Amino acid sequence: MYILIPVESEKGLESKITTLAEMKTWALVDFDEGKAKSVSFNEERTQFDAEWIDFAVFSNKFENYFDFMNEGIMCLAIRQEETVEEVVSAFAFKELDEVGM
Repeated sequence: MYILIPVESEKGLESKITTLAEMKTWALVDFDEGKAKSVSFNEERTQFDAEWIDFAVFSNKFENYFDFMNEGIMCLAIRQEETVEEVVSAFAFKELDEVGM
């Protein structure tokens, strides 16, 4: 499954999540068996080589997530996580908050 995260830099699992307004690139995490198999980056979220993105994780519940939901992507928000690695761990333990209409 794939998890899309807006980040401020391309530093692998150490990349820090940020708001959509301040993001520099997207991180796409290939999540399998409770851990990140790989992390890839792209400035355009539509340019990843993934057939389907399952989740998008945002830095807060007030981001504009409607386009993602319209594409069938489940939207989540962090609590206190800062890095991709922390987001993946929180995802694995179901510690992210669901956002929705």
